[in-house]
Amino acid sequence: MTLAVALAGAAAHAAPEPAKAAPPNKQDASKATATAAPAGDRIAQFLGERGLIAGAATEPSLVQQVRDGAAHAADWTSELVLSAMNFLGVRYRRGGDSADEGFDCSGFTRHVFEASIGLVLPRRANEQAKAKALEPVKRDQLAPGDLVFFNTLRSAFSHVGIYVGDGKFIHAPRAGGQVRVEDMRVAYWSKRFNGARRAVVGATPAPREAAPAQAALTPEAPAKPTAATAAAPPVSAPPAPDASIVY
Repeated sequence: MTLAVALAGAAAHAAPEPAKAAPPNKQDASKATATAAPAGDRIAQFLGERGLIAGAATEPSLVQQVRDGAAHAADWTSELVLSAMNFLGVRYRRGGDSADEGFDCSGFTRHVFEASIGLVLPRRANEQAKAKALEPVKRDQLAPGDLVFFNTLRSAFSHVGIYVGDGKFIHAPRAGGQVRVEDMRVAYWSKRFNGARRAVVGATPAPREAAPAQAALTPEAPAKPTAATAAAPPVSAPPAPDASIVY
C-alpha cells in the first residue's frame, strides 16, 4: 500500500459521520467531544505512528501547517516544500537519489531542488553548503525551502535537510529509516546545527569573458606549394667563383 493511498484512507475514516441521537446528558456529550479528533489530527497521528513525523500524534497536523506556511511564501518556495513532502516514507539508501531506489540526505535535497525549481546542486552535503547558487542564512531568519546543515559525523556539513517551517525540517535520516520530518529544536539536532543556505532563484550568472581570437594565438602557417611550383625543378645555387681566375 502506498503512502498516498494510506493517507486517503486515514482522511476517509476521519470524515464526519451522519448526525446521531444526542447523548443523554452533558457529561456524555463532553466525553464524545473529547474522543472526536479532527481529520487533520488523525492524518498527523497516522504519520506519527509510522515514524514519518516525530511527535505528530500530540501536535496539530504538520502537513496542514506546511501547506498554510507555503501558501504565504514565494511560488517557488511553495512548490519546493510541497514537492519534498510528497516523498514522505521513501526509504533511505546510501548513494540513492530517486524515489524508486531510495534517497540519502544529499540525494534527497538534490532531487527536490532540481525537480521543483530546476536548480542542480552538488551531490554531497558539504559541497552543497559551498554551492555558489546558495547564500548563507542565519538561524533566526530561516524560511521554508532553506537547506539546513548538521554535523552528525564529527564533520561540518555532514548532513542536510530542507526547512519546512515551524522549527521543523524534512530529510532522509539514516540506514533503515525513511524520509521524515523532524523538529530541529530538540537537543540532538539543535546542538549539531551547522548553518543554513538559501537558493538565489533568478540570479543571472556573470557573463563569460570572450576568448581571444584564434588567429592571434596561432602563428601563420607557411603557404602550401601549388601544383605548378611542385612540378618545377629545384633551382640550384650559383657556382662559387674560381679563386684561380683573375678578373
